[in-house]
Amino acid sequence: LNAQAKQKADGILKQALAGADFTQLAKNNSEDPGSKDNGGDLGFVKQGAFVPEFDKVLFDPSFKDGTVWSQLVESQFGWHIIKKIEERGSGADLEIHSAHILIAKHIQPADQGPNYVATGLTGKNLQNASVEFTNQGVSEPQIALKFDADGTKLFDQITKDNVGKPLAIFLDGQLIEAPTVQTEISNGSAVITGSFTIDQANQIAKNLNEGALPVPIGNPINEELVDSTLGSLSLHQSLIAGIVGLFLVIVFMIVYYRFLGVVASLALLIYTGLMISVIKLSGLTAFQITLTLPGIAGFILSIGMAVDANILIFERTKEEIRRGRNIFGALDEGFKRAWTSISDGNVSSLITSVILIEVGTGFVKGFAYTLVIGVVLSMFTAVVISRNLLKFLVGEWISDKLWLIGVKQSDINPPQKK
Repeated sequence: LNAQAKQKADGILKQALAGADFTQLAKNNSEDPGSKDNGGDLGFVKQGAFVPEFDKVLFDPSFKDGTVWSQLVESQFGWHIIKKIEERGSGADLEIHSAHILIAKHIQPADQGPNYVATGLTGKNLQNASVEFTNQGVSEPQIALKFDADGTKLFDQITKDNVGKPLAIFLDGQLIEAPTVQTEISNGSAVITGSFTIDQANQIAKNLNEGALPVPIGNPINEELVDSTLGSLSLHQSLIAGIVGLFLVIVFMIVYYRFLGVVASLALLIYTGLMISVIKLSGLTAFQITLTLPGIAGFILSIGMAVDANILIFERTKEEIRRGRNIFGALDEGFKRAWTSISDGNVSSLITSVILIEVGTGFVKGFAYTLVIGVVLSMFTAVVISRNLLKFLVGEWISDKLWLIGVKQSDINPPQKK
């Protein structure tokens, strides 16, 4: 059976190397329930996340982005066909995004002693397994498990029905432990405890994350909520950077464009409020927006584009005033002359964003989606809100105070008589 499995894996590898659609090959052939439905996608991981044979190939310096490894990689689970999608970071922070197709090995069943009833909870329901310690690392290691939505429901029912009874944990067909269920756990989080060494705990976590478990897993001991401190810190710092950047842009606009800069700053604050409102209100729709770090980058970039549109309008308006137009005529003509440049710049940004959405990965798509929304809102802010604010606030009174908009009286050329 294993000879036939390896022969099948060889055939699929040849198709992948010949340029066949890797995602479709994985969906049609992979025997890894944890990644098959996603086209074999394993996401970004650091070195040490997978079994050694897989890890060695994935982090080989000669393995290029977008290519398929030229040979089958054999592990205890079977034969892997590995595709490297992309990498990010460097050194200890290097992470690699990959996908694989697994053709599983056939394993001779061992004598497991008592017969256990399958619960339907399998490796495909496991989101993550990691090693953790209690009591500041003084205690023995334990393995924390987190299940997906379906797994959470199953795990809740299993623990509810089996309080005080043993719940067996199988790994690769072998019984690992059969702890007693202490209490019902409804949030899908649990830990496996036992007399593990650190190396044993790390190896079990790696095997669980590999996602090729053919039989049920689970060991409910307690439940715990863990905050992603690093992610929260990065998000907080990025938000501060955005606020500081917005403040500096407002200061520059007011110093350089004076009264026009004040109007632009008001429009910019309205734009920021609109952007935040769109993100918040998206939670009420089917297209909920989650503000990730790339999304914040797209938001900050769109602030610059909103200011760019205002600068074009103000400079054209000042040119018309210097040519001798009155303030109202200069504003109308300034908006008309600036519109071509504004529309060209924003449309090209939208085209680029659509391309990124179509061909980019998750992080790039998050940046592009936020940028699309920001570009549309910034164009609306510059052309509609800034224009109406100027018409409302500017009057004949400013004709004698042109220095407020950065125009000297000596620079004005009276219109030529025909």
